[in-house]
Amino acid sequence: MARYLTGRLLGLAAVLLATSFVVFSAVHLAPGDPVSFLLRGHPATPAARAAIRAQYHLDDPFLTQYLRWLGNVLHGDLGRSVQFRQDVGALIGSRLPGTALLVGYAAVLVCTGGVLAGILAALRPGAVDRSVLVGTGVATATPPFVSAIALVSLFSVQLGWFPGPGSNGTGLADRLYHLTLPAVALAVTLAGLLARVTRSAMRDELGREHVETARSRGIPEGAVIRRHVLRNALGPIVTVGGTMLAGLLVSTSIVETAFNVTGVGSLLVQSVTVKDFPVVQAVTLLTVAAFVVVNLAVDLLGPLVDPRLSLSRRGAP
Repeated sequence: MARYLTGRLLGLAAVLLATSFVVFSAVHLAPGDPVSFLLRGHPATPAARAAIRAQYHLDDPFLTQYLRWLGNVLHGDLGRSVQFRQDVGALIGSRLPGTALLVGYAAVLVCTGGVLAGILAALRPGAVDRSVLVGTGVATATPPFVSAIALVSLFSVQLGWFPGPGSNGTGLADRLYHLTLPAVALAVTLAGLLARVTRSAMRDELGREHVETARSRGIPEGAVIRRHVLRNALGPIVTVGGTMLAGLLVSTSIVETAFNVTGVGSLLVQSVTVKDFPVVQAVTLLTVAAFVVVNLAVDLLGPLVDPRLSLSRRGAP
């Protein structure tokens, strides 16, 4: 376990280092003069431009600039936002709770809705199975922004059951109520994918010989499903589901913008629009780190869910 964790943590550090280099390089590959980005279109004298270049060390070699920025990041200094004129770490910290609540809400919907629909389809062949396949097919083919428009039009504008975009609510219960439509829009596509994975894994286990043996011994059907089918099918469900949940962070930028939710995703879109590169760099690194951490957690949970697996086998190519 210690050797496996050490290897994965070193891999995490290598991925973050490579990502930091790519993200920082994107600033220099972007068209235009960085000074013009910092001035945001305001006129400036040559002396003022030279002062800005000296302040931000823009005349230093690229590698020197990158190492200086990386050193600041390692010390917790993510830079200063050009748009909001405040520390990037504090800016992200103020918006992170809203995004975390939205992602957690959507994750619960994905896990419960996707797994239950997949189990139902696997255990009820025929009309129920075909209905679930059609429904999940539509769900997986529907982008989050389309789901957002449809949900707002139906449940907010026509029926008035939920508030429209731009309202955040106060208190945990009220905030969850206001985040229901954004969470559903965020979860629809991934819930459909997880339902199909669950259905496939369940159907594979239902055809195993040990399941037929358990039934022939007179074990109740519910116990057979729980102990011999669902338990053995949890391996691929957890693996694929964990990867999908990590993808929720990417989709938040679309959903938060559509519903005008104050979060990290909408902050990223605003920052890209105005070329606020310190914020873009910080949010990108945060997203990559979340992906790697979630994948590590899934690998650690694998042997607990399915004892037939081992960490060495999961880490093998």
